[in-house]
Amino acid sequence: MAGRGGVSNDTATGIPRWDGDVPPQCQPNPSIFKLSADMAWVEAREPIHADIDVKKTNGIGPGMAFANAVLTKDPNIGLVGLVPCAIGGTNISEWQKGEFLYEQLVRRARLALQSGAGFKAMLWYQGETDTIHKQDVELYGGRLKRFFQDLRSDLQAPMLPIFQVDIASGQGAYVEEVREAQLKIGLPNVKNVEAKGLPLEADGLHLTTPAQVRLGEMLADAFLQLNTNHSPPNFVPCFFIIPQVFWIIFCFRH
Repeated sequence: MAGRGGVSNDTATGIPRWDGDVPPQCQPNPSIFKLSADMAWVEAREPIHADIDVKKTNGIGPGMAFANAVLTKDPNIGLVGLVPCAIGGTNISEWQKGEFLYEQLVRRARLALQSGAGFKAMLWYQGETDTIHKQDVELYGGRLKRFFQDLRSDLQAPMLPIFQVDIASGQGAYVEEVREAQLKIGLPNVKNVEAKGLPLEADGLHLTTPAQVRLGEMLADAFLQLNTNHSPPNFVPCFFIIPQVFWIIFCFRH
């Protein structure tokens, strides 16, 4: 979930380009930060993954809409830190323990902790590439569960809230089979957020900018609902992991 909202192929060159449109819900906010590719906290701006998913053209994703919605609905939450890790078009096998993307994710999350922050949640949106081959589909559920379990173990956060987006589209014919595996994940503190029915770009694969905004708002509602009776104590920072999407979310409290 690196975010491709507003990205389309240039009619003259065929090269993907972002239209540069940043909706009000995704505008910068002095209370929202992100961990950059060079491991520094900077003010978060769209495209959030521009320095992470460097081999692709990035556009709008759900991260900024999510963070702005959380702060609007709960102004007392403090500062929000986003840890973007997504690389678009990747298979769940590339996020297994020992693989580069997994180890990079853990390394970035651990470094974020050194700032005194605490994990609040992970936002996860992945699976479109796993719809191509039947073998990947058959292994998807087990690989996904192992990824969540290994990550929680390595981050020493056994009940880390994970908000998983059920895919709306795919690159192959097995979309419903991957969705079924996502819905049957069967792990505690994993909440599913539905993307099916949100409008897609002309490529029939990626969400449009308005859809990304709506998804971010739905993720915020799910997060706030889970945390209604579990507010963090004062002076404990929190952050959100966002890898595929994958974001880890930190919130830094004043």
